[in-house]
Amino acid sequence: MYQADENRYQVMQYNRCGRSGLKLPVLSLGLWHNFGSNESFDNMKWLCYTAFDNGITHFDLADNYGPVPGSAEENFGRILGEGLRAYRDEIVVSTKAGYDMWKGPYGNWGSRKHLLSGLDQSLKRMKLEYVDIFYHHRMDPETPLEESMMALDQAVKSGKALYAGISNYDLEGTKRAADILRELKCPFIINQRRYSIFDRTIEEDGVKKYAGENGIGIIAFSPLAQGLLTTKYLDGIPEDSRIKHDGRFLKESDLTKKRLDQIRALNEIAQKRGQKLPQMALAWVLKDTEVTSVIIGASRADQITENCRVLENTEFTEDELHRIEEICRA
Repeated sequence: MYQADENRYQVMQYNRCGRSGLKLPVLSLGLWHNFGSNESFDNMKWLCYTAFDNGITHFDLADNYGPVPGSAEENFGRILGEGLRAYRDEIVVSTKAGYDMWKGPYGNWGSRKHLLSGLDQSLKRMKLEYVDIFYHHRMDPETPLEESMMALDQAVKSGKALYAGISNYDLEGTKRAADILRELKCPFIINQRRYSIFDRTIEEDGVKKYAGENGIGIIAFSPLAQGLLTTKYLDGIPEDSRIKHDGRFLKESDLTKKRLDQIRALNEIAQKRGQKLPQMALAWVLKDTEVTSVIIGASRADQITENCRVLENTEFTEDELHRIEEICRA
């Protein structure tokens, strides 16, 4: 039976999520990749154990994570059953609903029926009585936002979730969601958005600034730009890379000469800082107080321990920040 490392809280840092009472580790483990039905269960288990042993208390899921959809939650439920469940009160489990999950008109988007049915299915798959954060996974252009937010409110007030969150919401959607949930007195604490050195959308659309000013946490996903902010593609495309096996989110055409030159230049800055490029990329996302946590993915346990070393150097000089901006604008 798994026994957690006694020293797991000595290094990890924890940030308060917006103005809520909940603190999240600065690094959270995402189960978007490598936890599906086609992966090794023993490896999944050690990824979760290694994360928790390093103070990563937050595990981020969604009902559609796989493949097949639902399998990441099922596997995480098994991992809980084989050891982590003993530490349930030390763990934050989040999940989402809103993407394609089942056939018919109620299988996706943001209706009350879809969201509450999706949460019930997620709880069954993970064998949990509640999740800590339940997100609406994406904005729905057809369902009234009030309906989606009232579903999140019911999820919380029924005891099936402790906090409400939104994911992939733009500025206007975030403002409206916050207003509705505030009126409902629902603990809305977080927006999950893509953010990296190469993707500044939350800066450009104003979500980052608004969240910071209004007590809403931000948790960033894809901080390494689907693997671009590593050195793995500088000498060609490895056979075991995501591009070779799953071209949905990162394509060979993304590896332009300009992008590769940018990666090399950023890697030089990281080396001068005494870091690997992924560590510097994580530190960059975490440099501002608006970002509560950053979601890391991993296929090997040693990647998690390497990422945790970001805590050894999270400060940037003005010259470093200026040089990073120059590289990104080049």
